[in-house]
Amino acid sequence: MSDWMSAVADELGLDTAAASDATMQLVLDVTAQVAHGVTRPAAPVTAFLIGLAAGRNPDSLAAADRYASKVAALAKTWSDGTPPDQA
Repeated sequence: MSDWMSAVADELGLDTAAASDATMQLVLDVTAQVAHGVTRPAAPVTAFLIGLAAGRNPDSLAAADRYASKVAALAKTWSDGTPPDQA
């Protein structure tokens, strides 16, 4: 998977840090929490939204880390795909 991440980062013109093991683990962790806490199809879309939001920041990797933490905390408040205010 590391080779794939490096190839994709290179193809997209991204810094090699974007394909680091730490970044890969960050994405895997948050998508797992979303898949189990919200719904499985929400996981890749959530990763996409985090990437879009992080890309607006000068330090996009640090922003992605912050946003992933926020989203993971939000996912923990959901139960079986139901928002907390509707549970």
